[in-house]
Amino acid sequence: MFYLLKCFIQMKTLLNNIDLNEALFGNSNIGFVPTMGSLHDGHISLIKKSLKLSNKTIVSIFVNPKQFNKKQDYKKYPRNIKKDLKILKKLKVDYVYLPKIKDIYKAKNKIKIKLNKQDKILCAKYRKGHFEGVIEVMTRLTKIVNPSKIFMGEKDLQQLLLVKRFVEKNFKSKIICCKIIRDKNKLALSSRNILLNKDNLNKAGKIAKNLIIFKKKLFKKKNLKDSIFKKKNELKKKYNIKIDYLELRDKKNLKLTNKIKNAKIFIAYHINKVRLIDNL
Repeated sequence: MFYLLKCFIQMKTLLNNIDLNEALFGNSNIGFVPTMGSLHDGHISLIKKSLKLSNKTIVSIFVNPKQFNKKQDYKKYPRNIKKDLKILKKLKVDYVYLPKIKDIYKAKNKIKIKLNKQDKILCAKYRKGHFEGVIEVMTRLTKIVNPSKIFMGEKDLQQLLLVKRFVEKNFKSKIICCKIIRDKNKLALSSRNILLNKDNLNKAGKIAKNLIIFKKKLFKKKNLKDSIFKKKNELKKKYNIKIDYLELRDKKNLKLTNKIKNAKIFIAYHINKVRLIDNL
């Protein structure tokens, strides 16, 4: 009966905080999926999990200016709101929240985020201010939406762990970690993939496959640090890419490790000026 009723409920579009407050008033067990739009199968998997585990699901689309190091990157970030709304409507999402910058960043409400020294690794080392911007917007969104659960993907595991720590320390909301979704070529899905042409997408897929095979072989290696150093140079030459980092780290605390058990290979690299990240 609940499913049949759900089929007849239309998705509500919330354009500001007043609309949001009215819509969510009195609701419990709210599932929240924060996005920057250009939705793909990775986002869809998060939304489906929220629909399954929550009474109501709200998806936000907000391209957060504070997490971009360069204004040009913010302007170039792929946007396709019509396509996104069509996807969300088909999924029978309860609410889509489309805030303006003023809805999120109120002048009188300042939040200062400071990362610990040990957190300034991986992307935090190469994108100064990025995670501070992510944590701030997630803090603001969590305060506005007040969800029971927030669904986030593991593709950016560093981001997920930082947000989880900050949000769960300050709110009752729980972060639900969701697996990476990959395409048929094993490339981790990302909105940024839209910026790549067919050849570069194929190249990125080959890099992902290369690293998947490499990780399996690491179980037999003794000097993992040396093997990873050699693999980094090999990938740079073979695929003509710039690599920010290629590191083996513990998947729970992100500390560098020389043991393959409970570890992941983290990579950030550039193809045709598009920066891609992955963890395998």
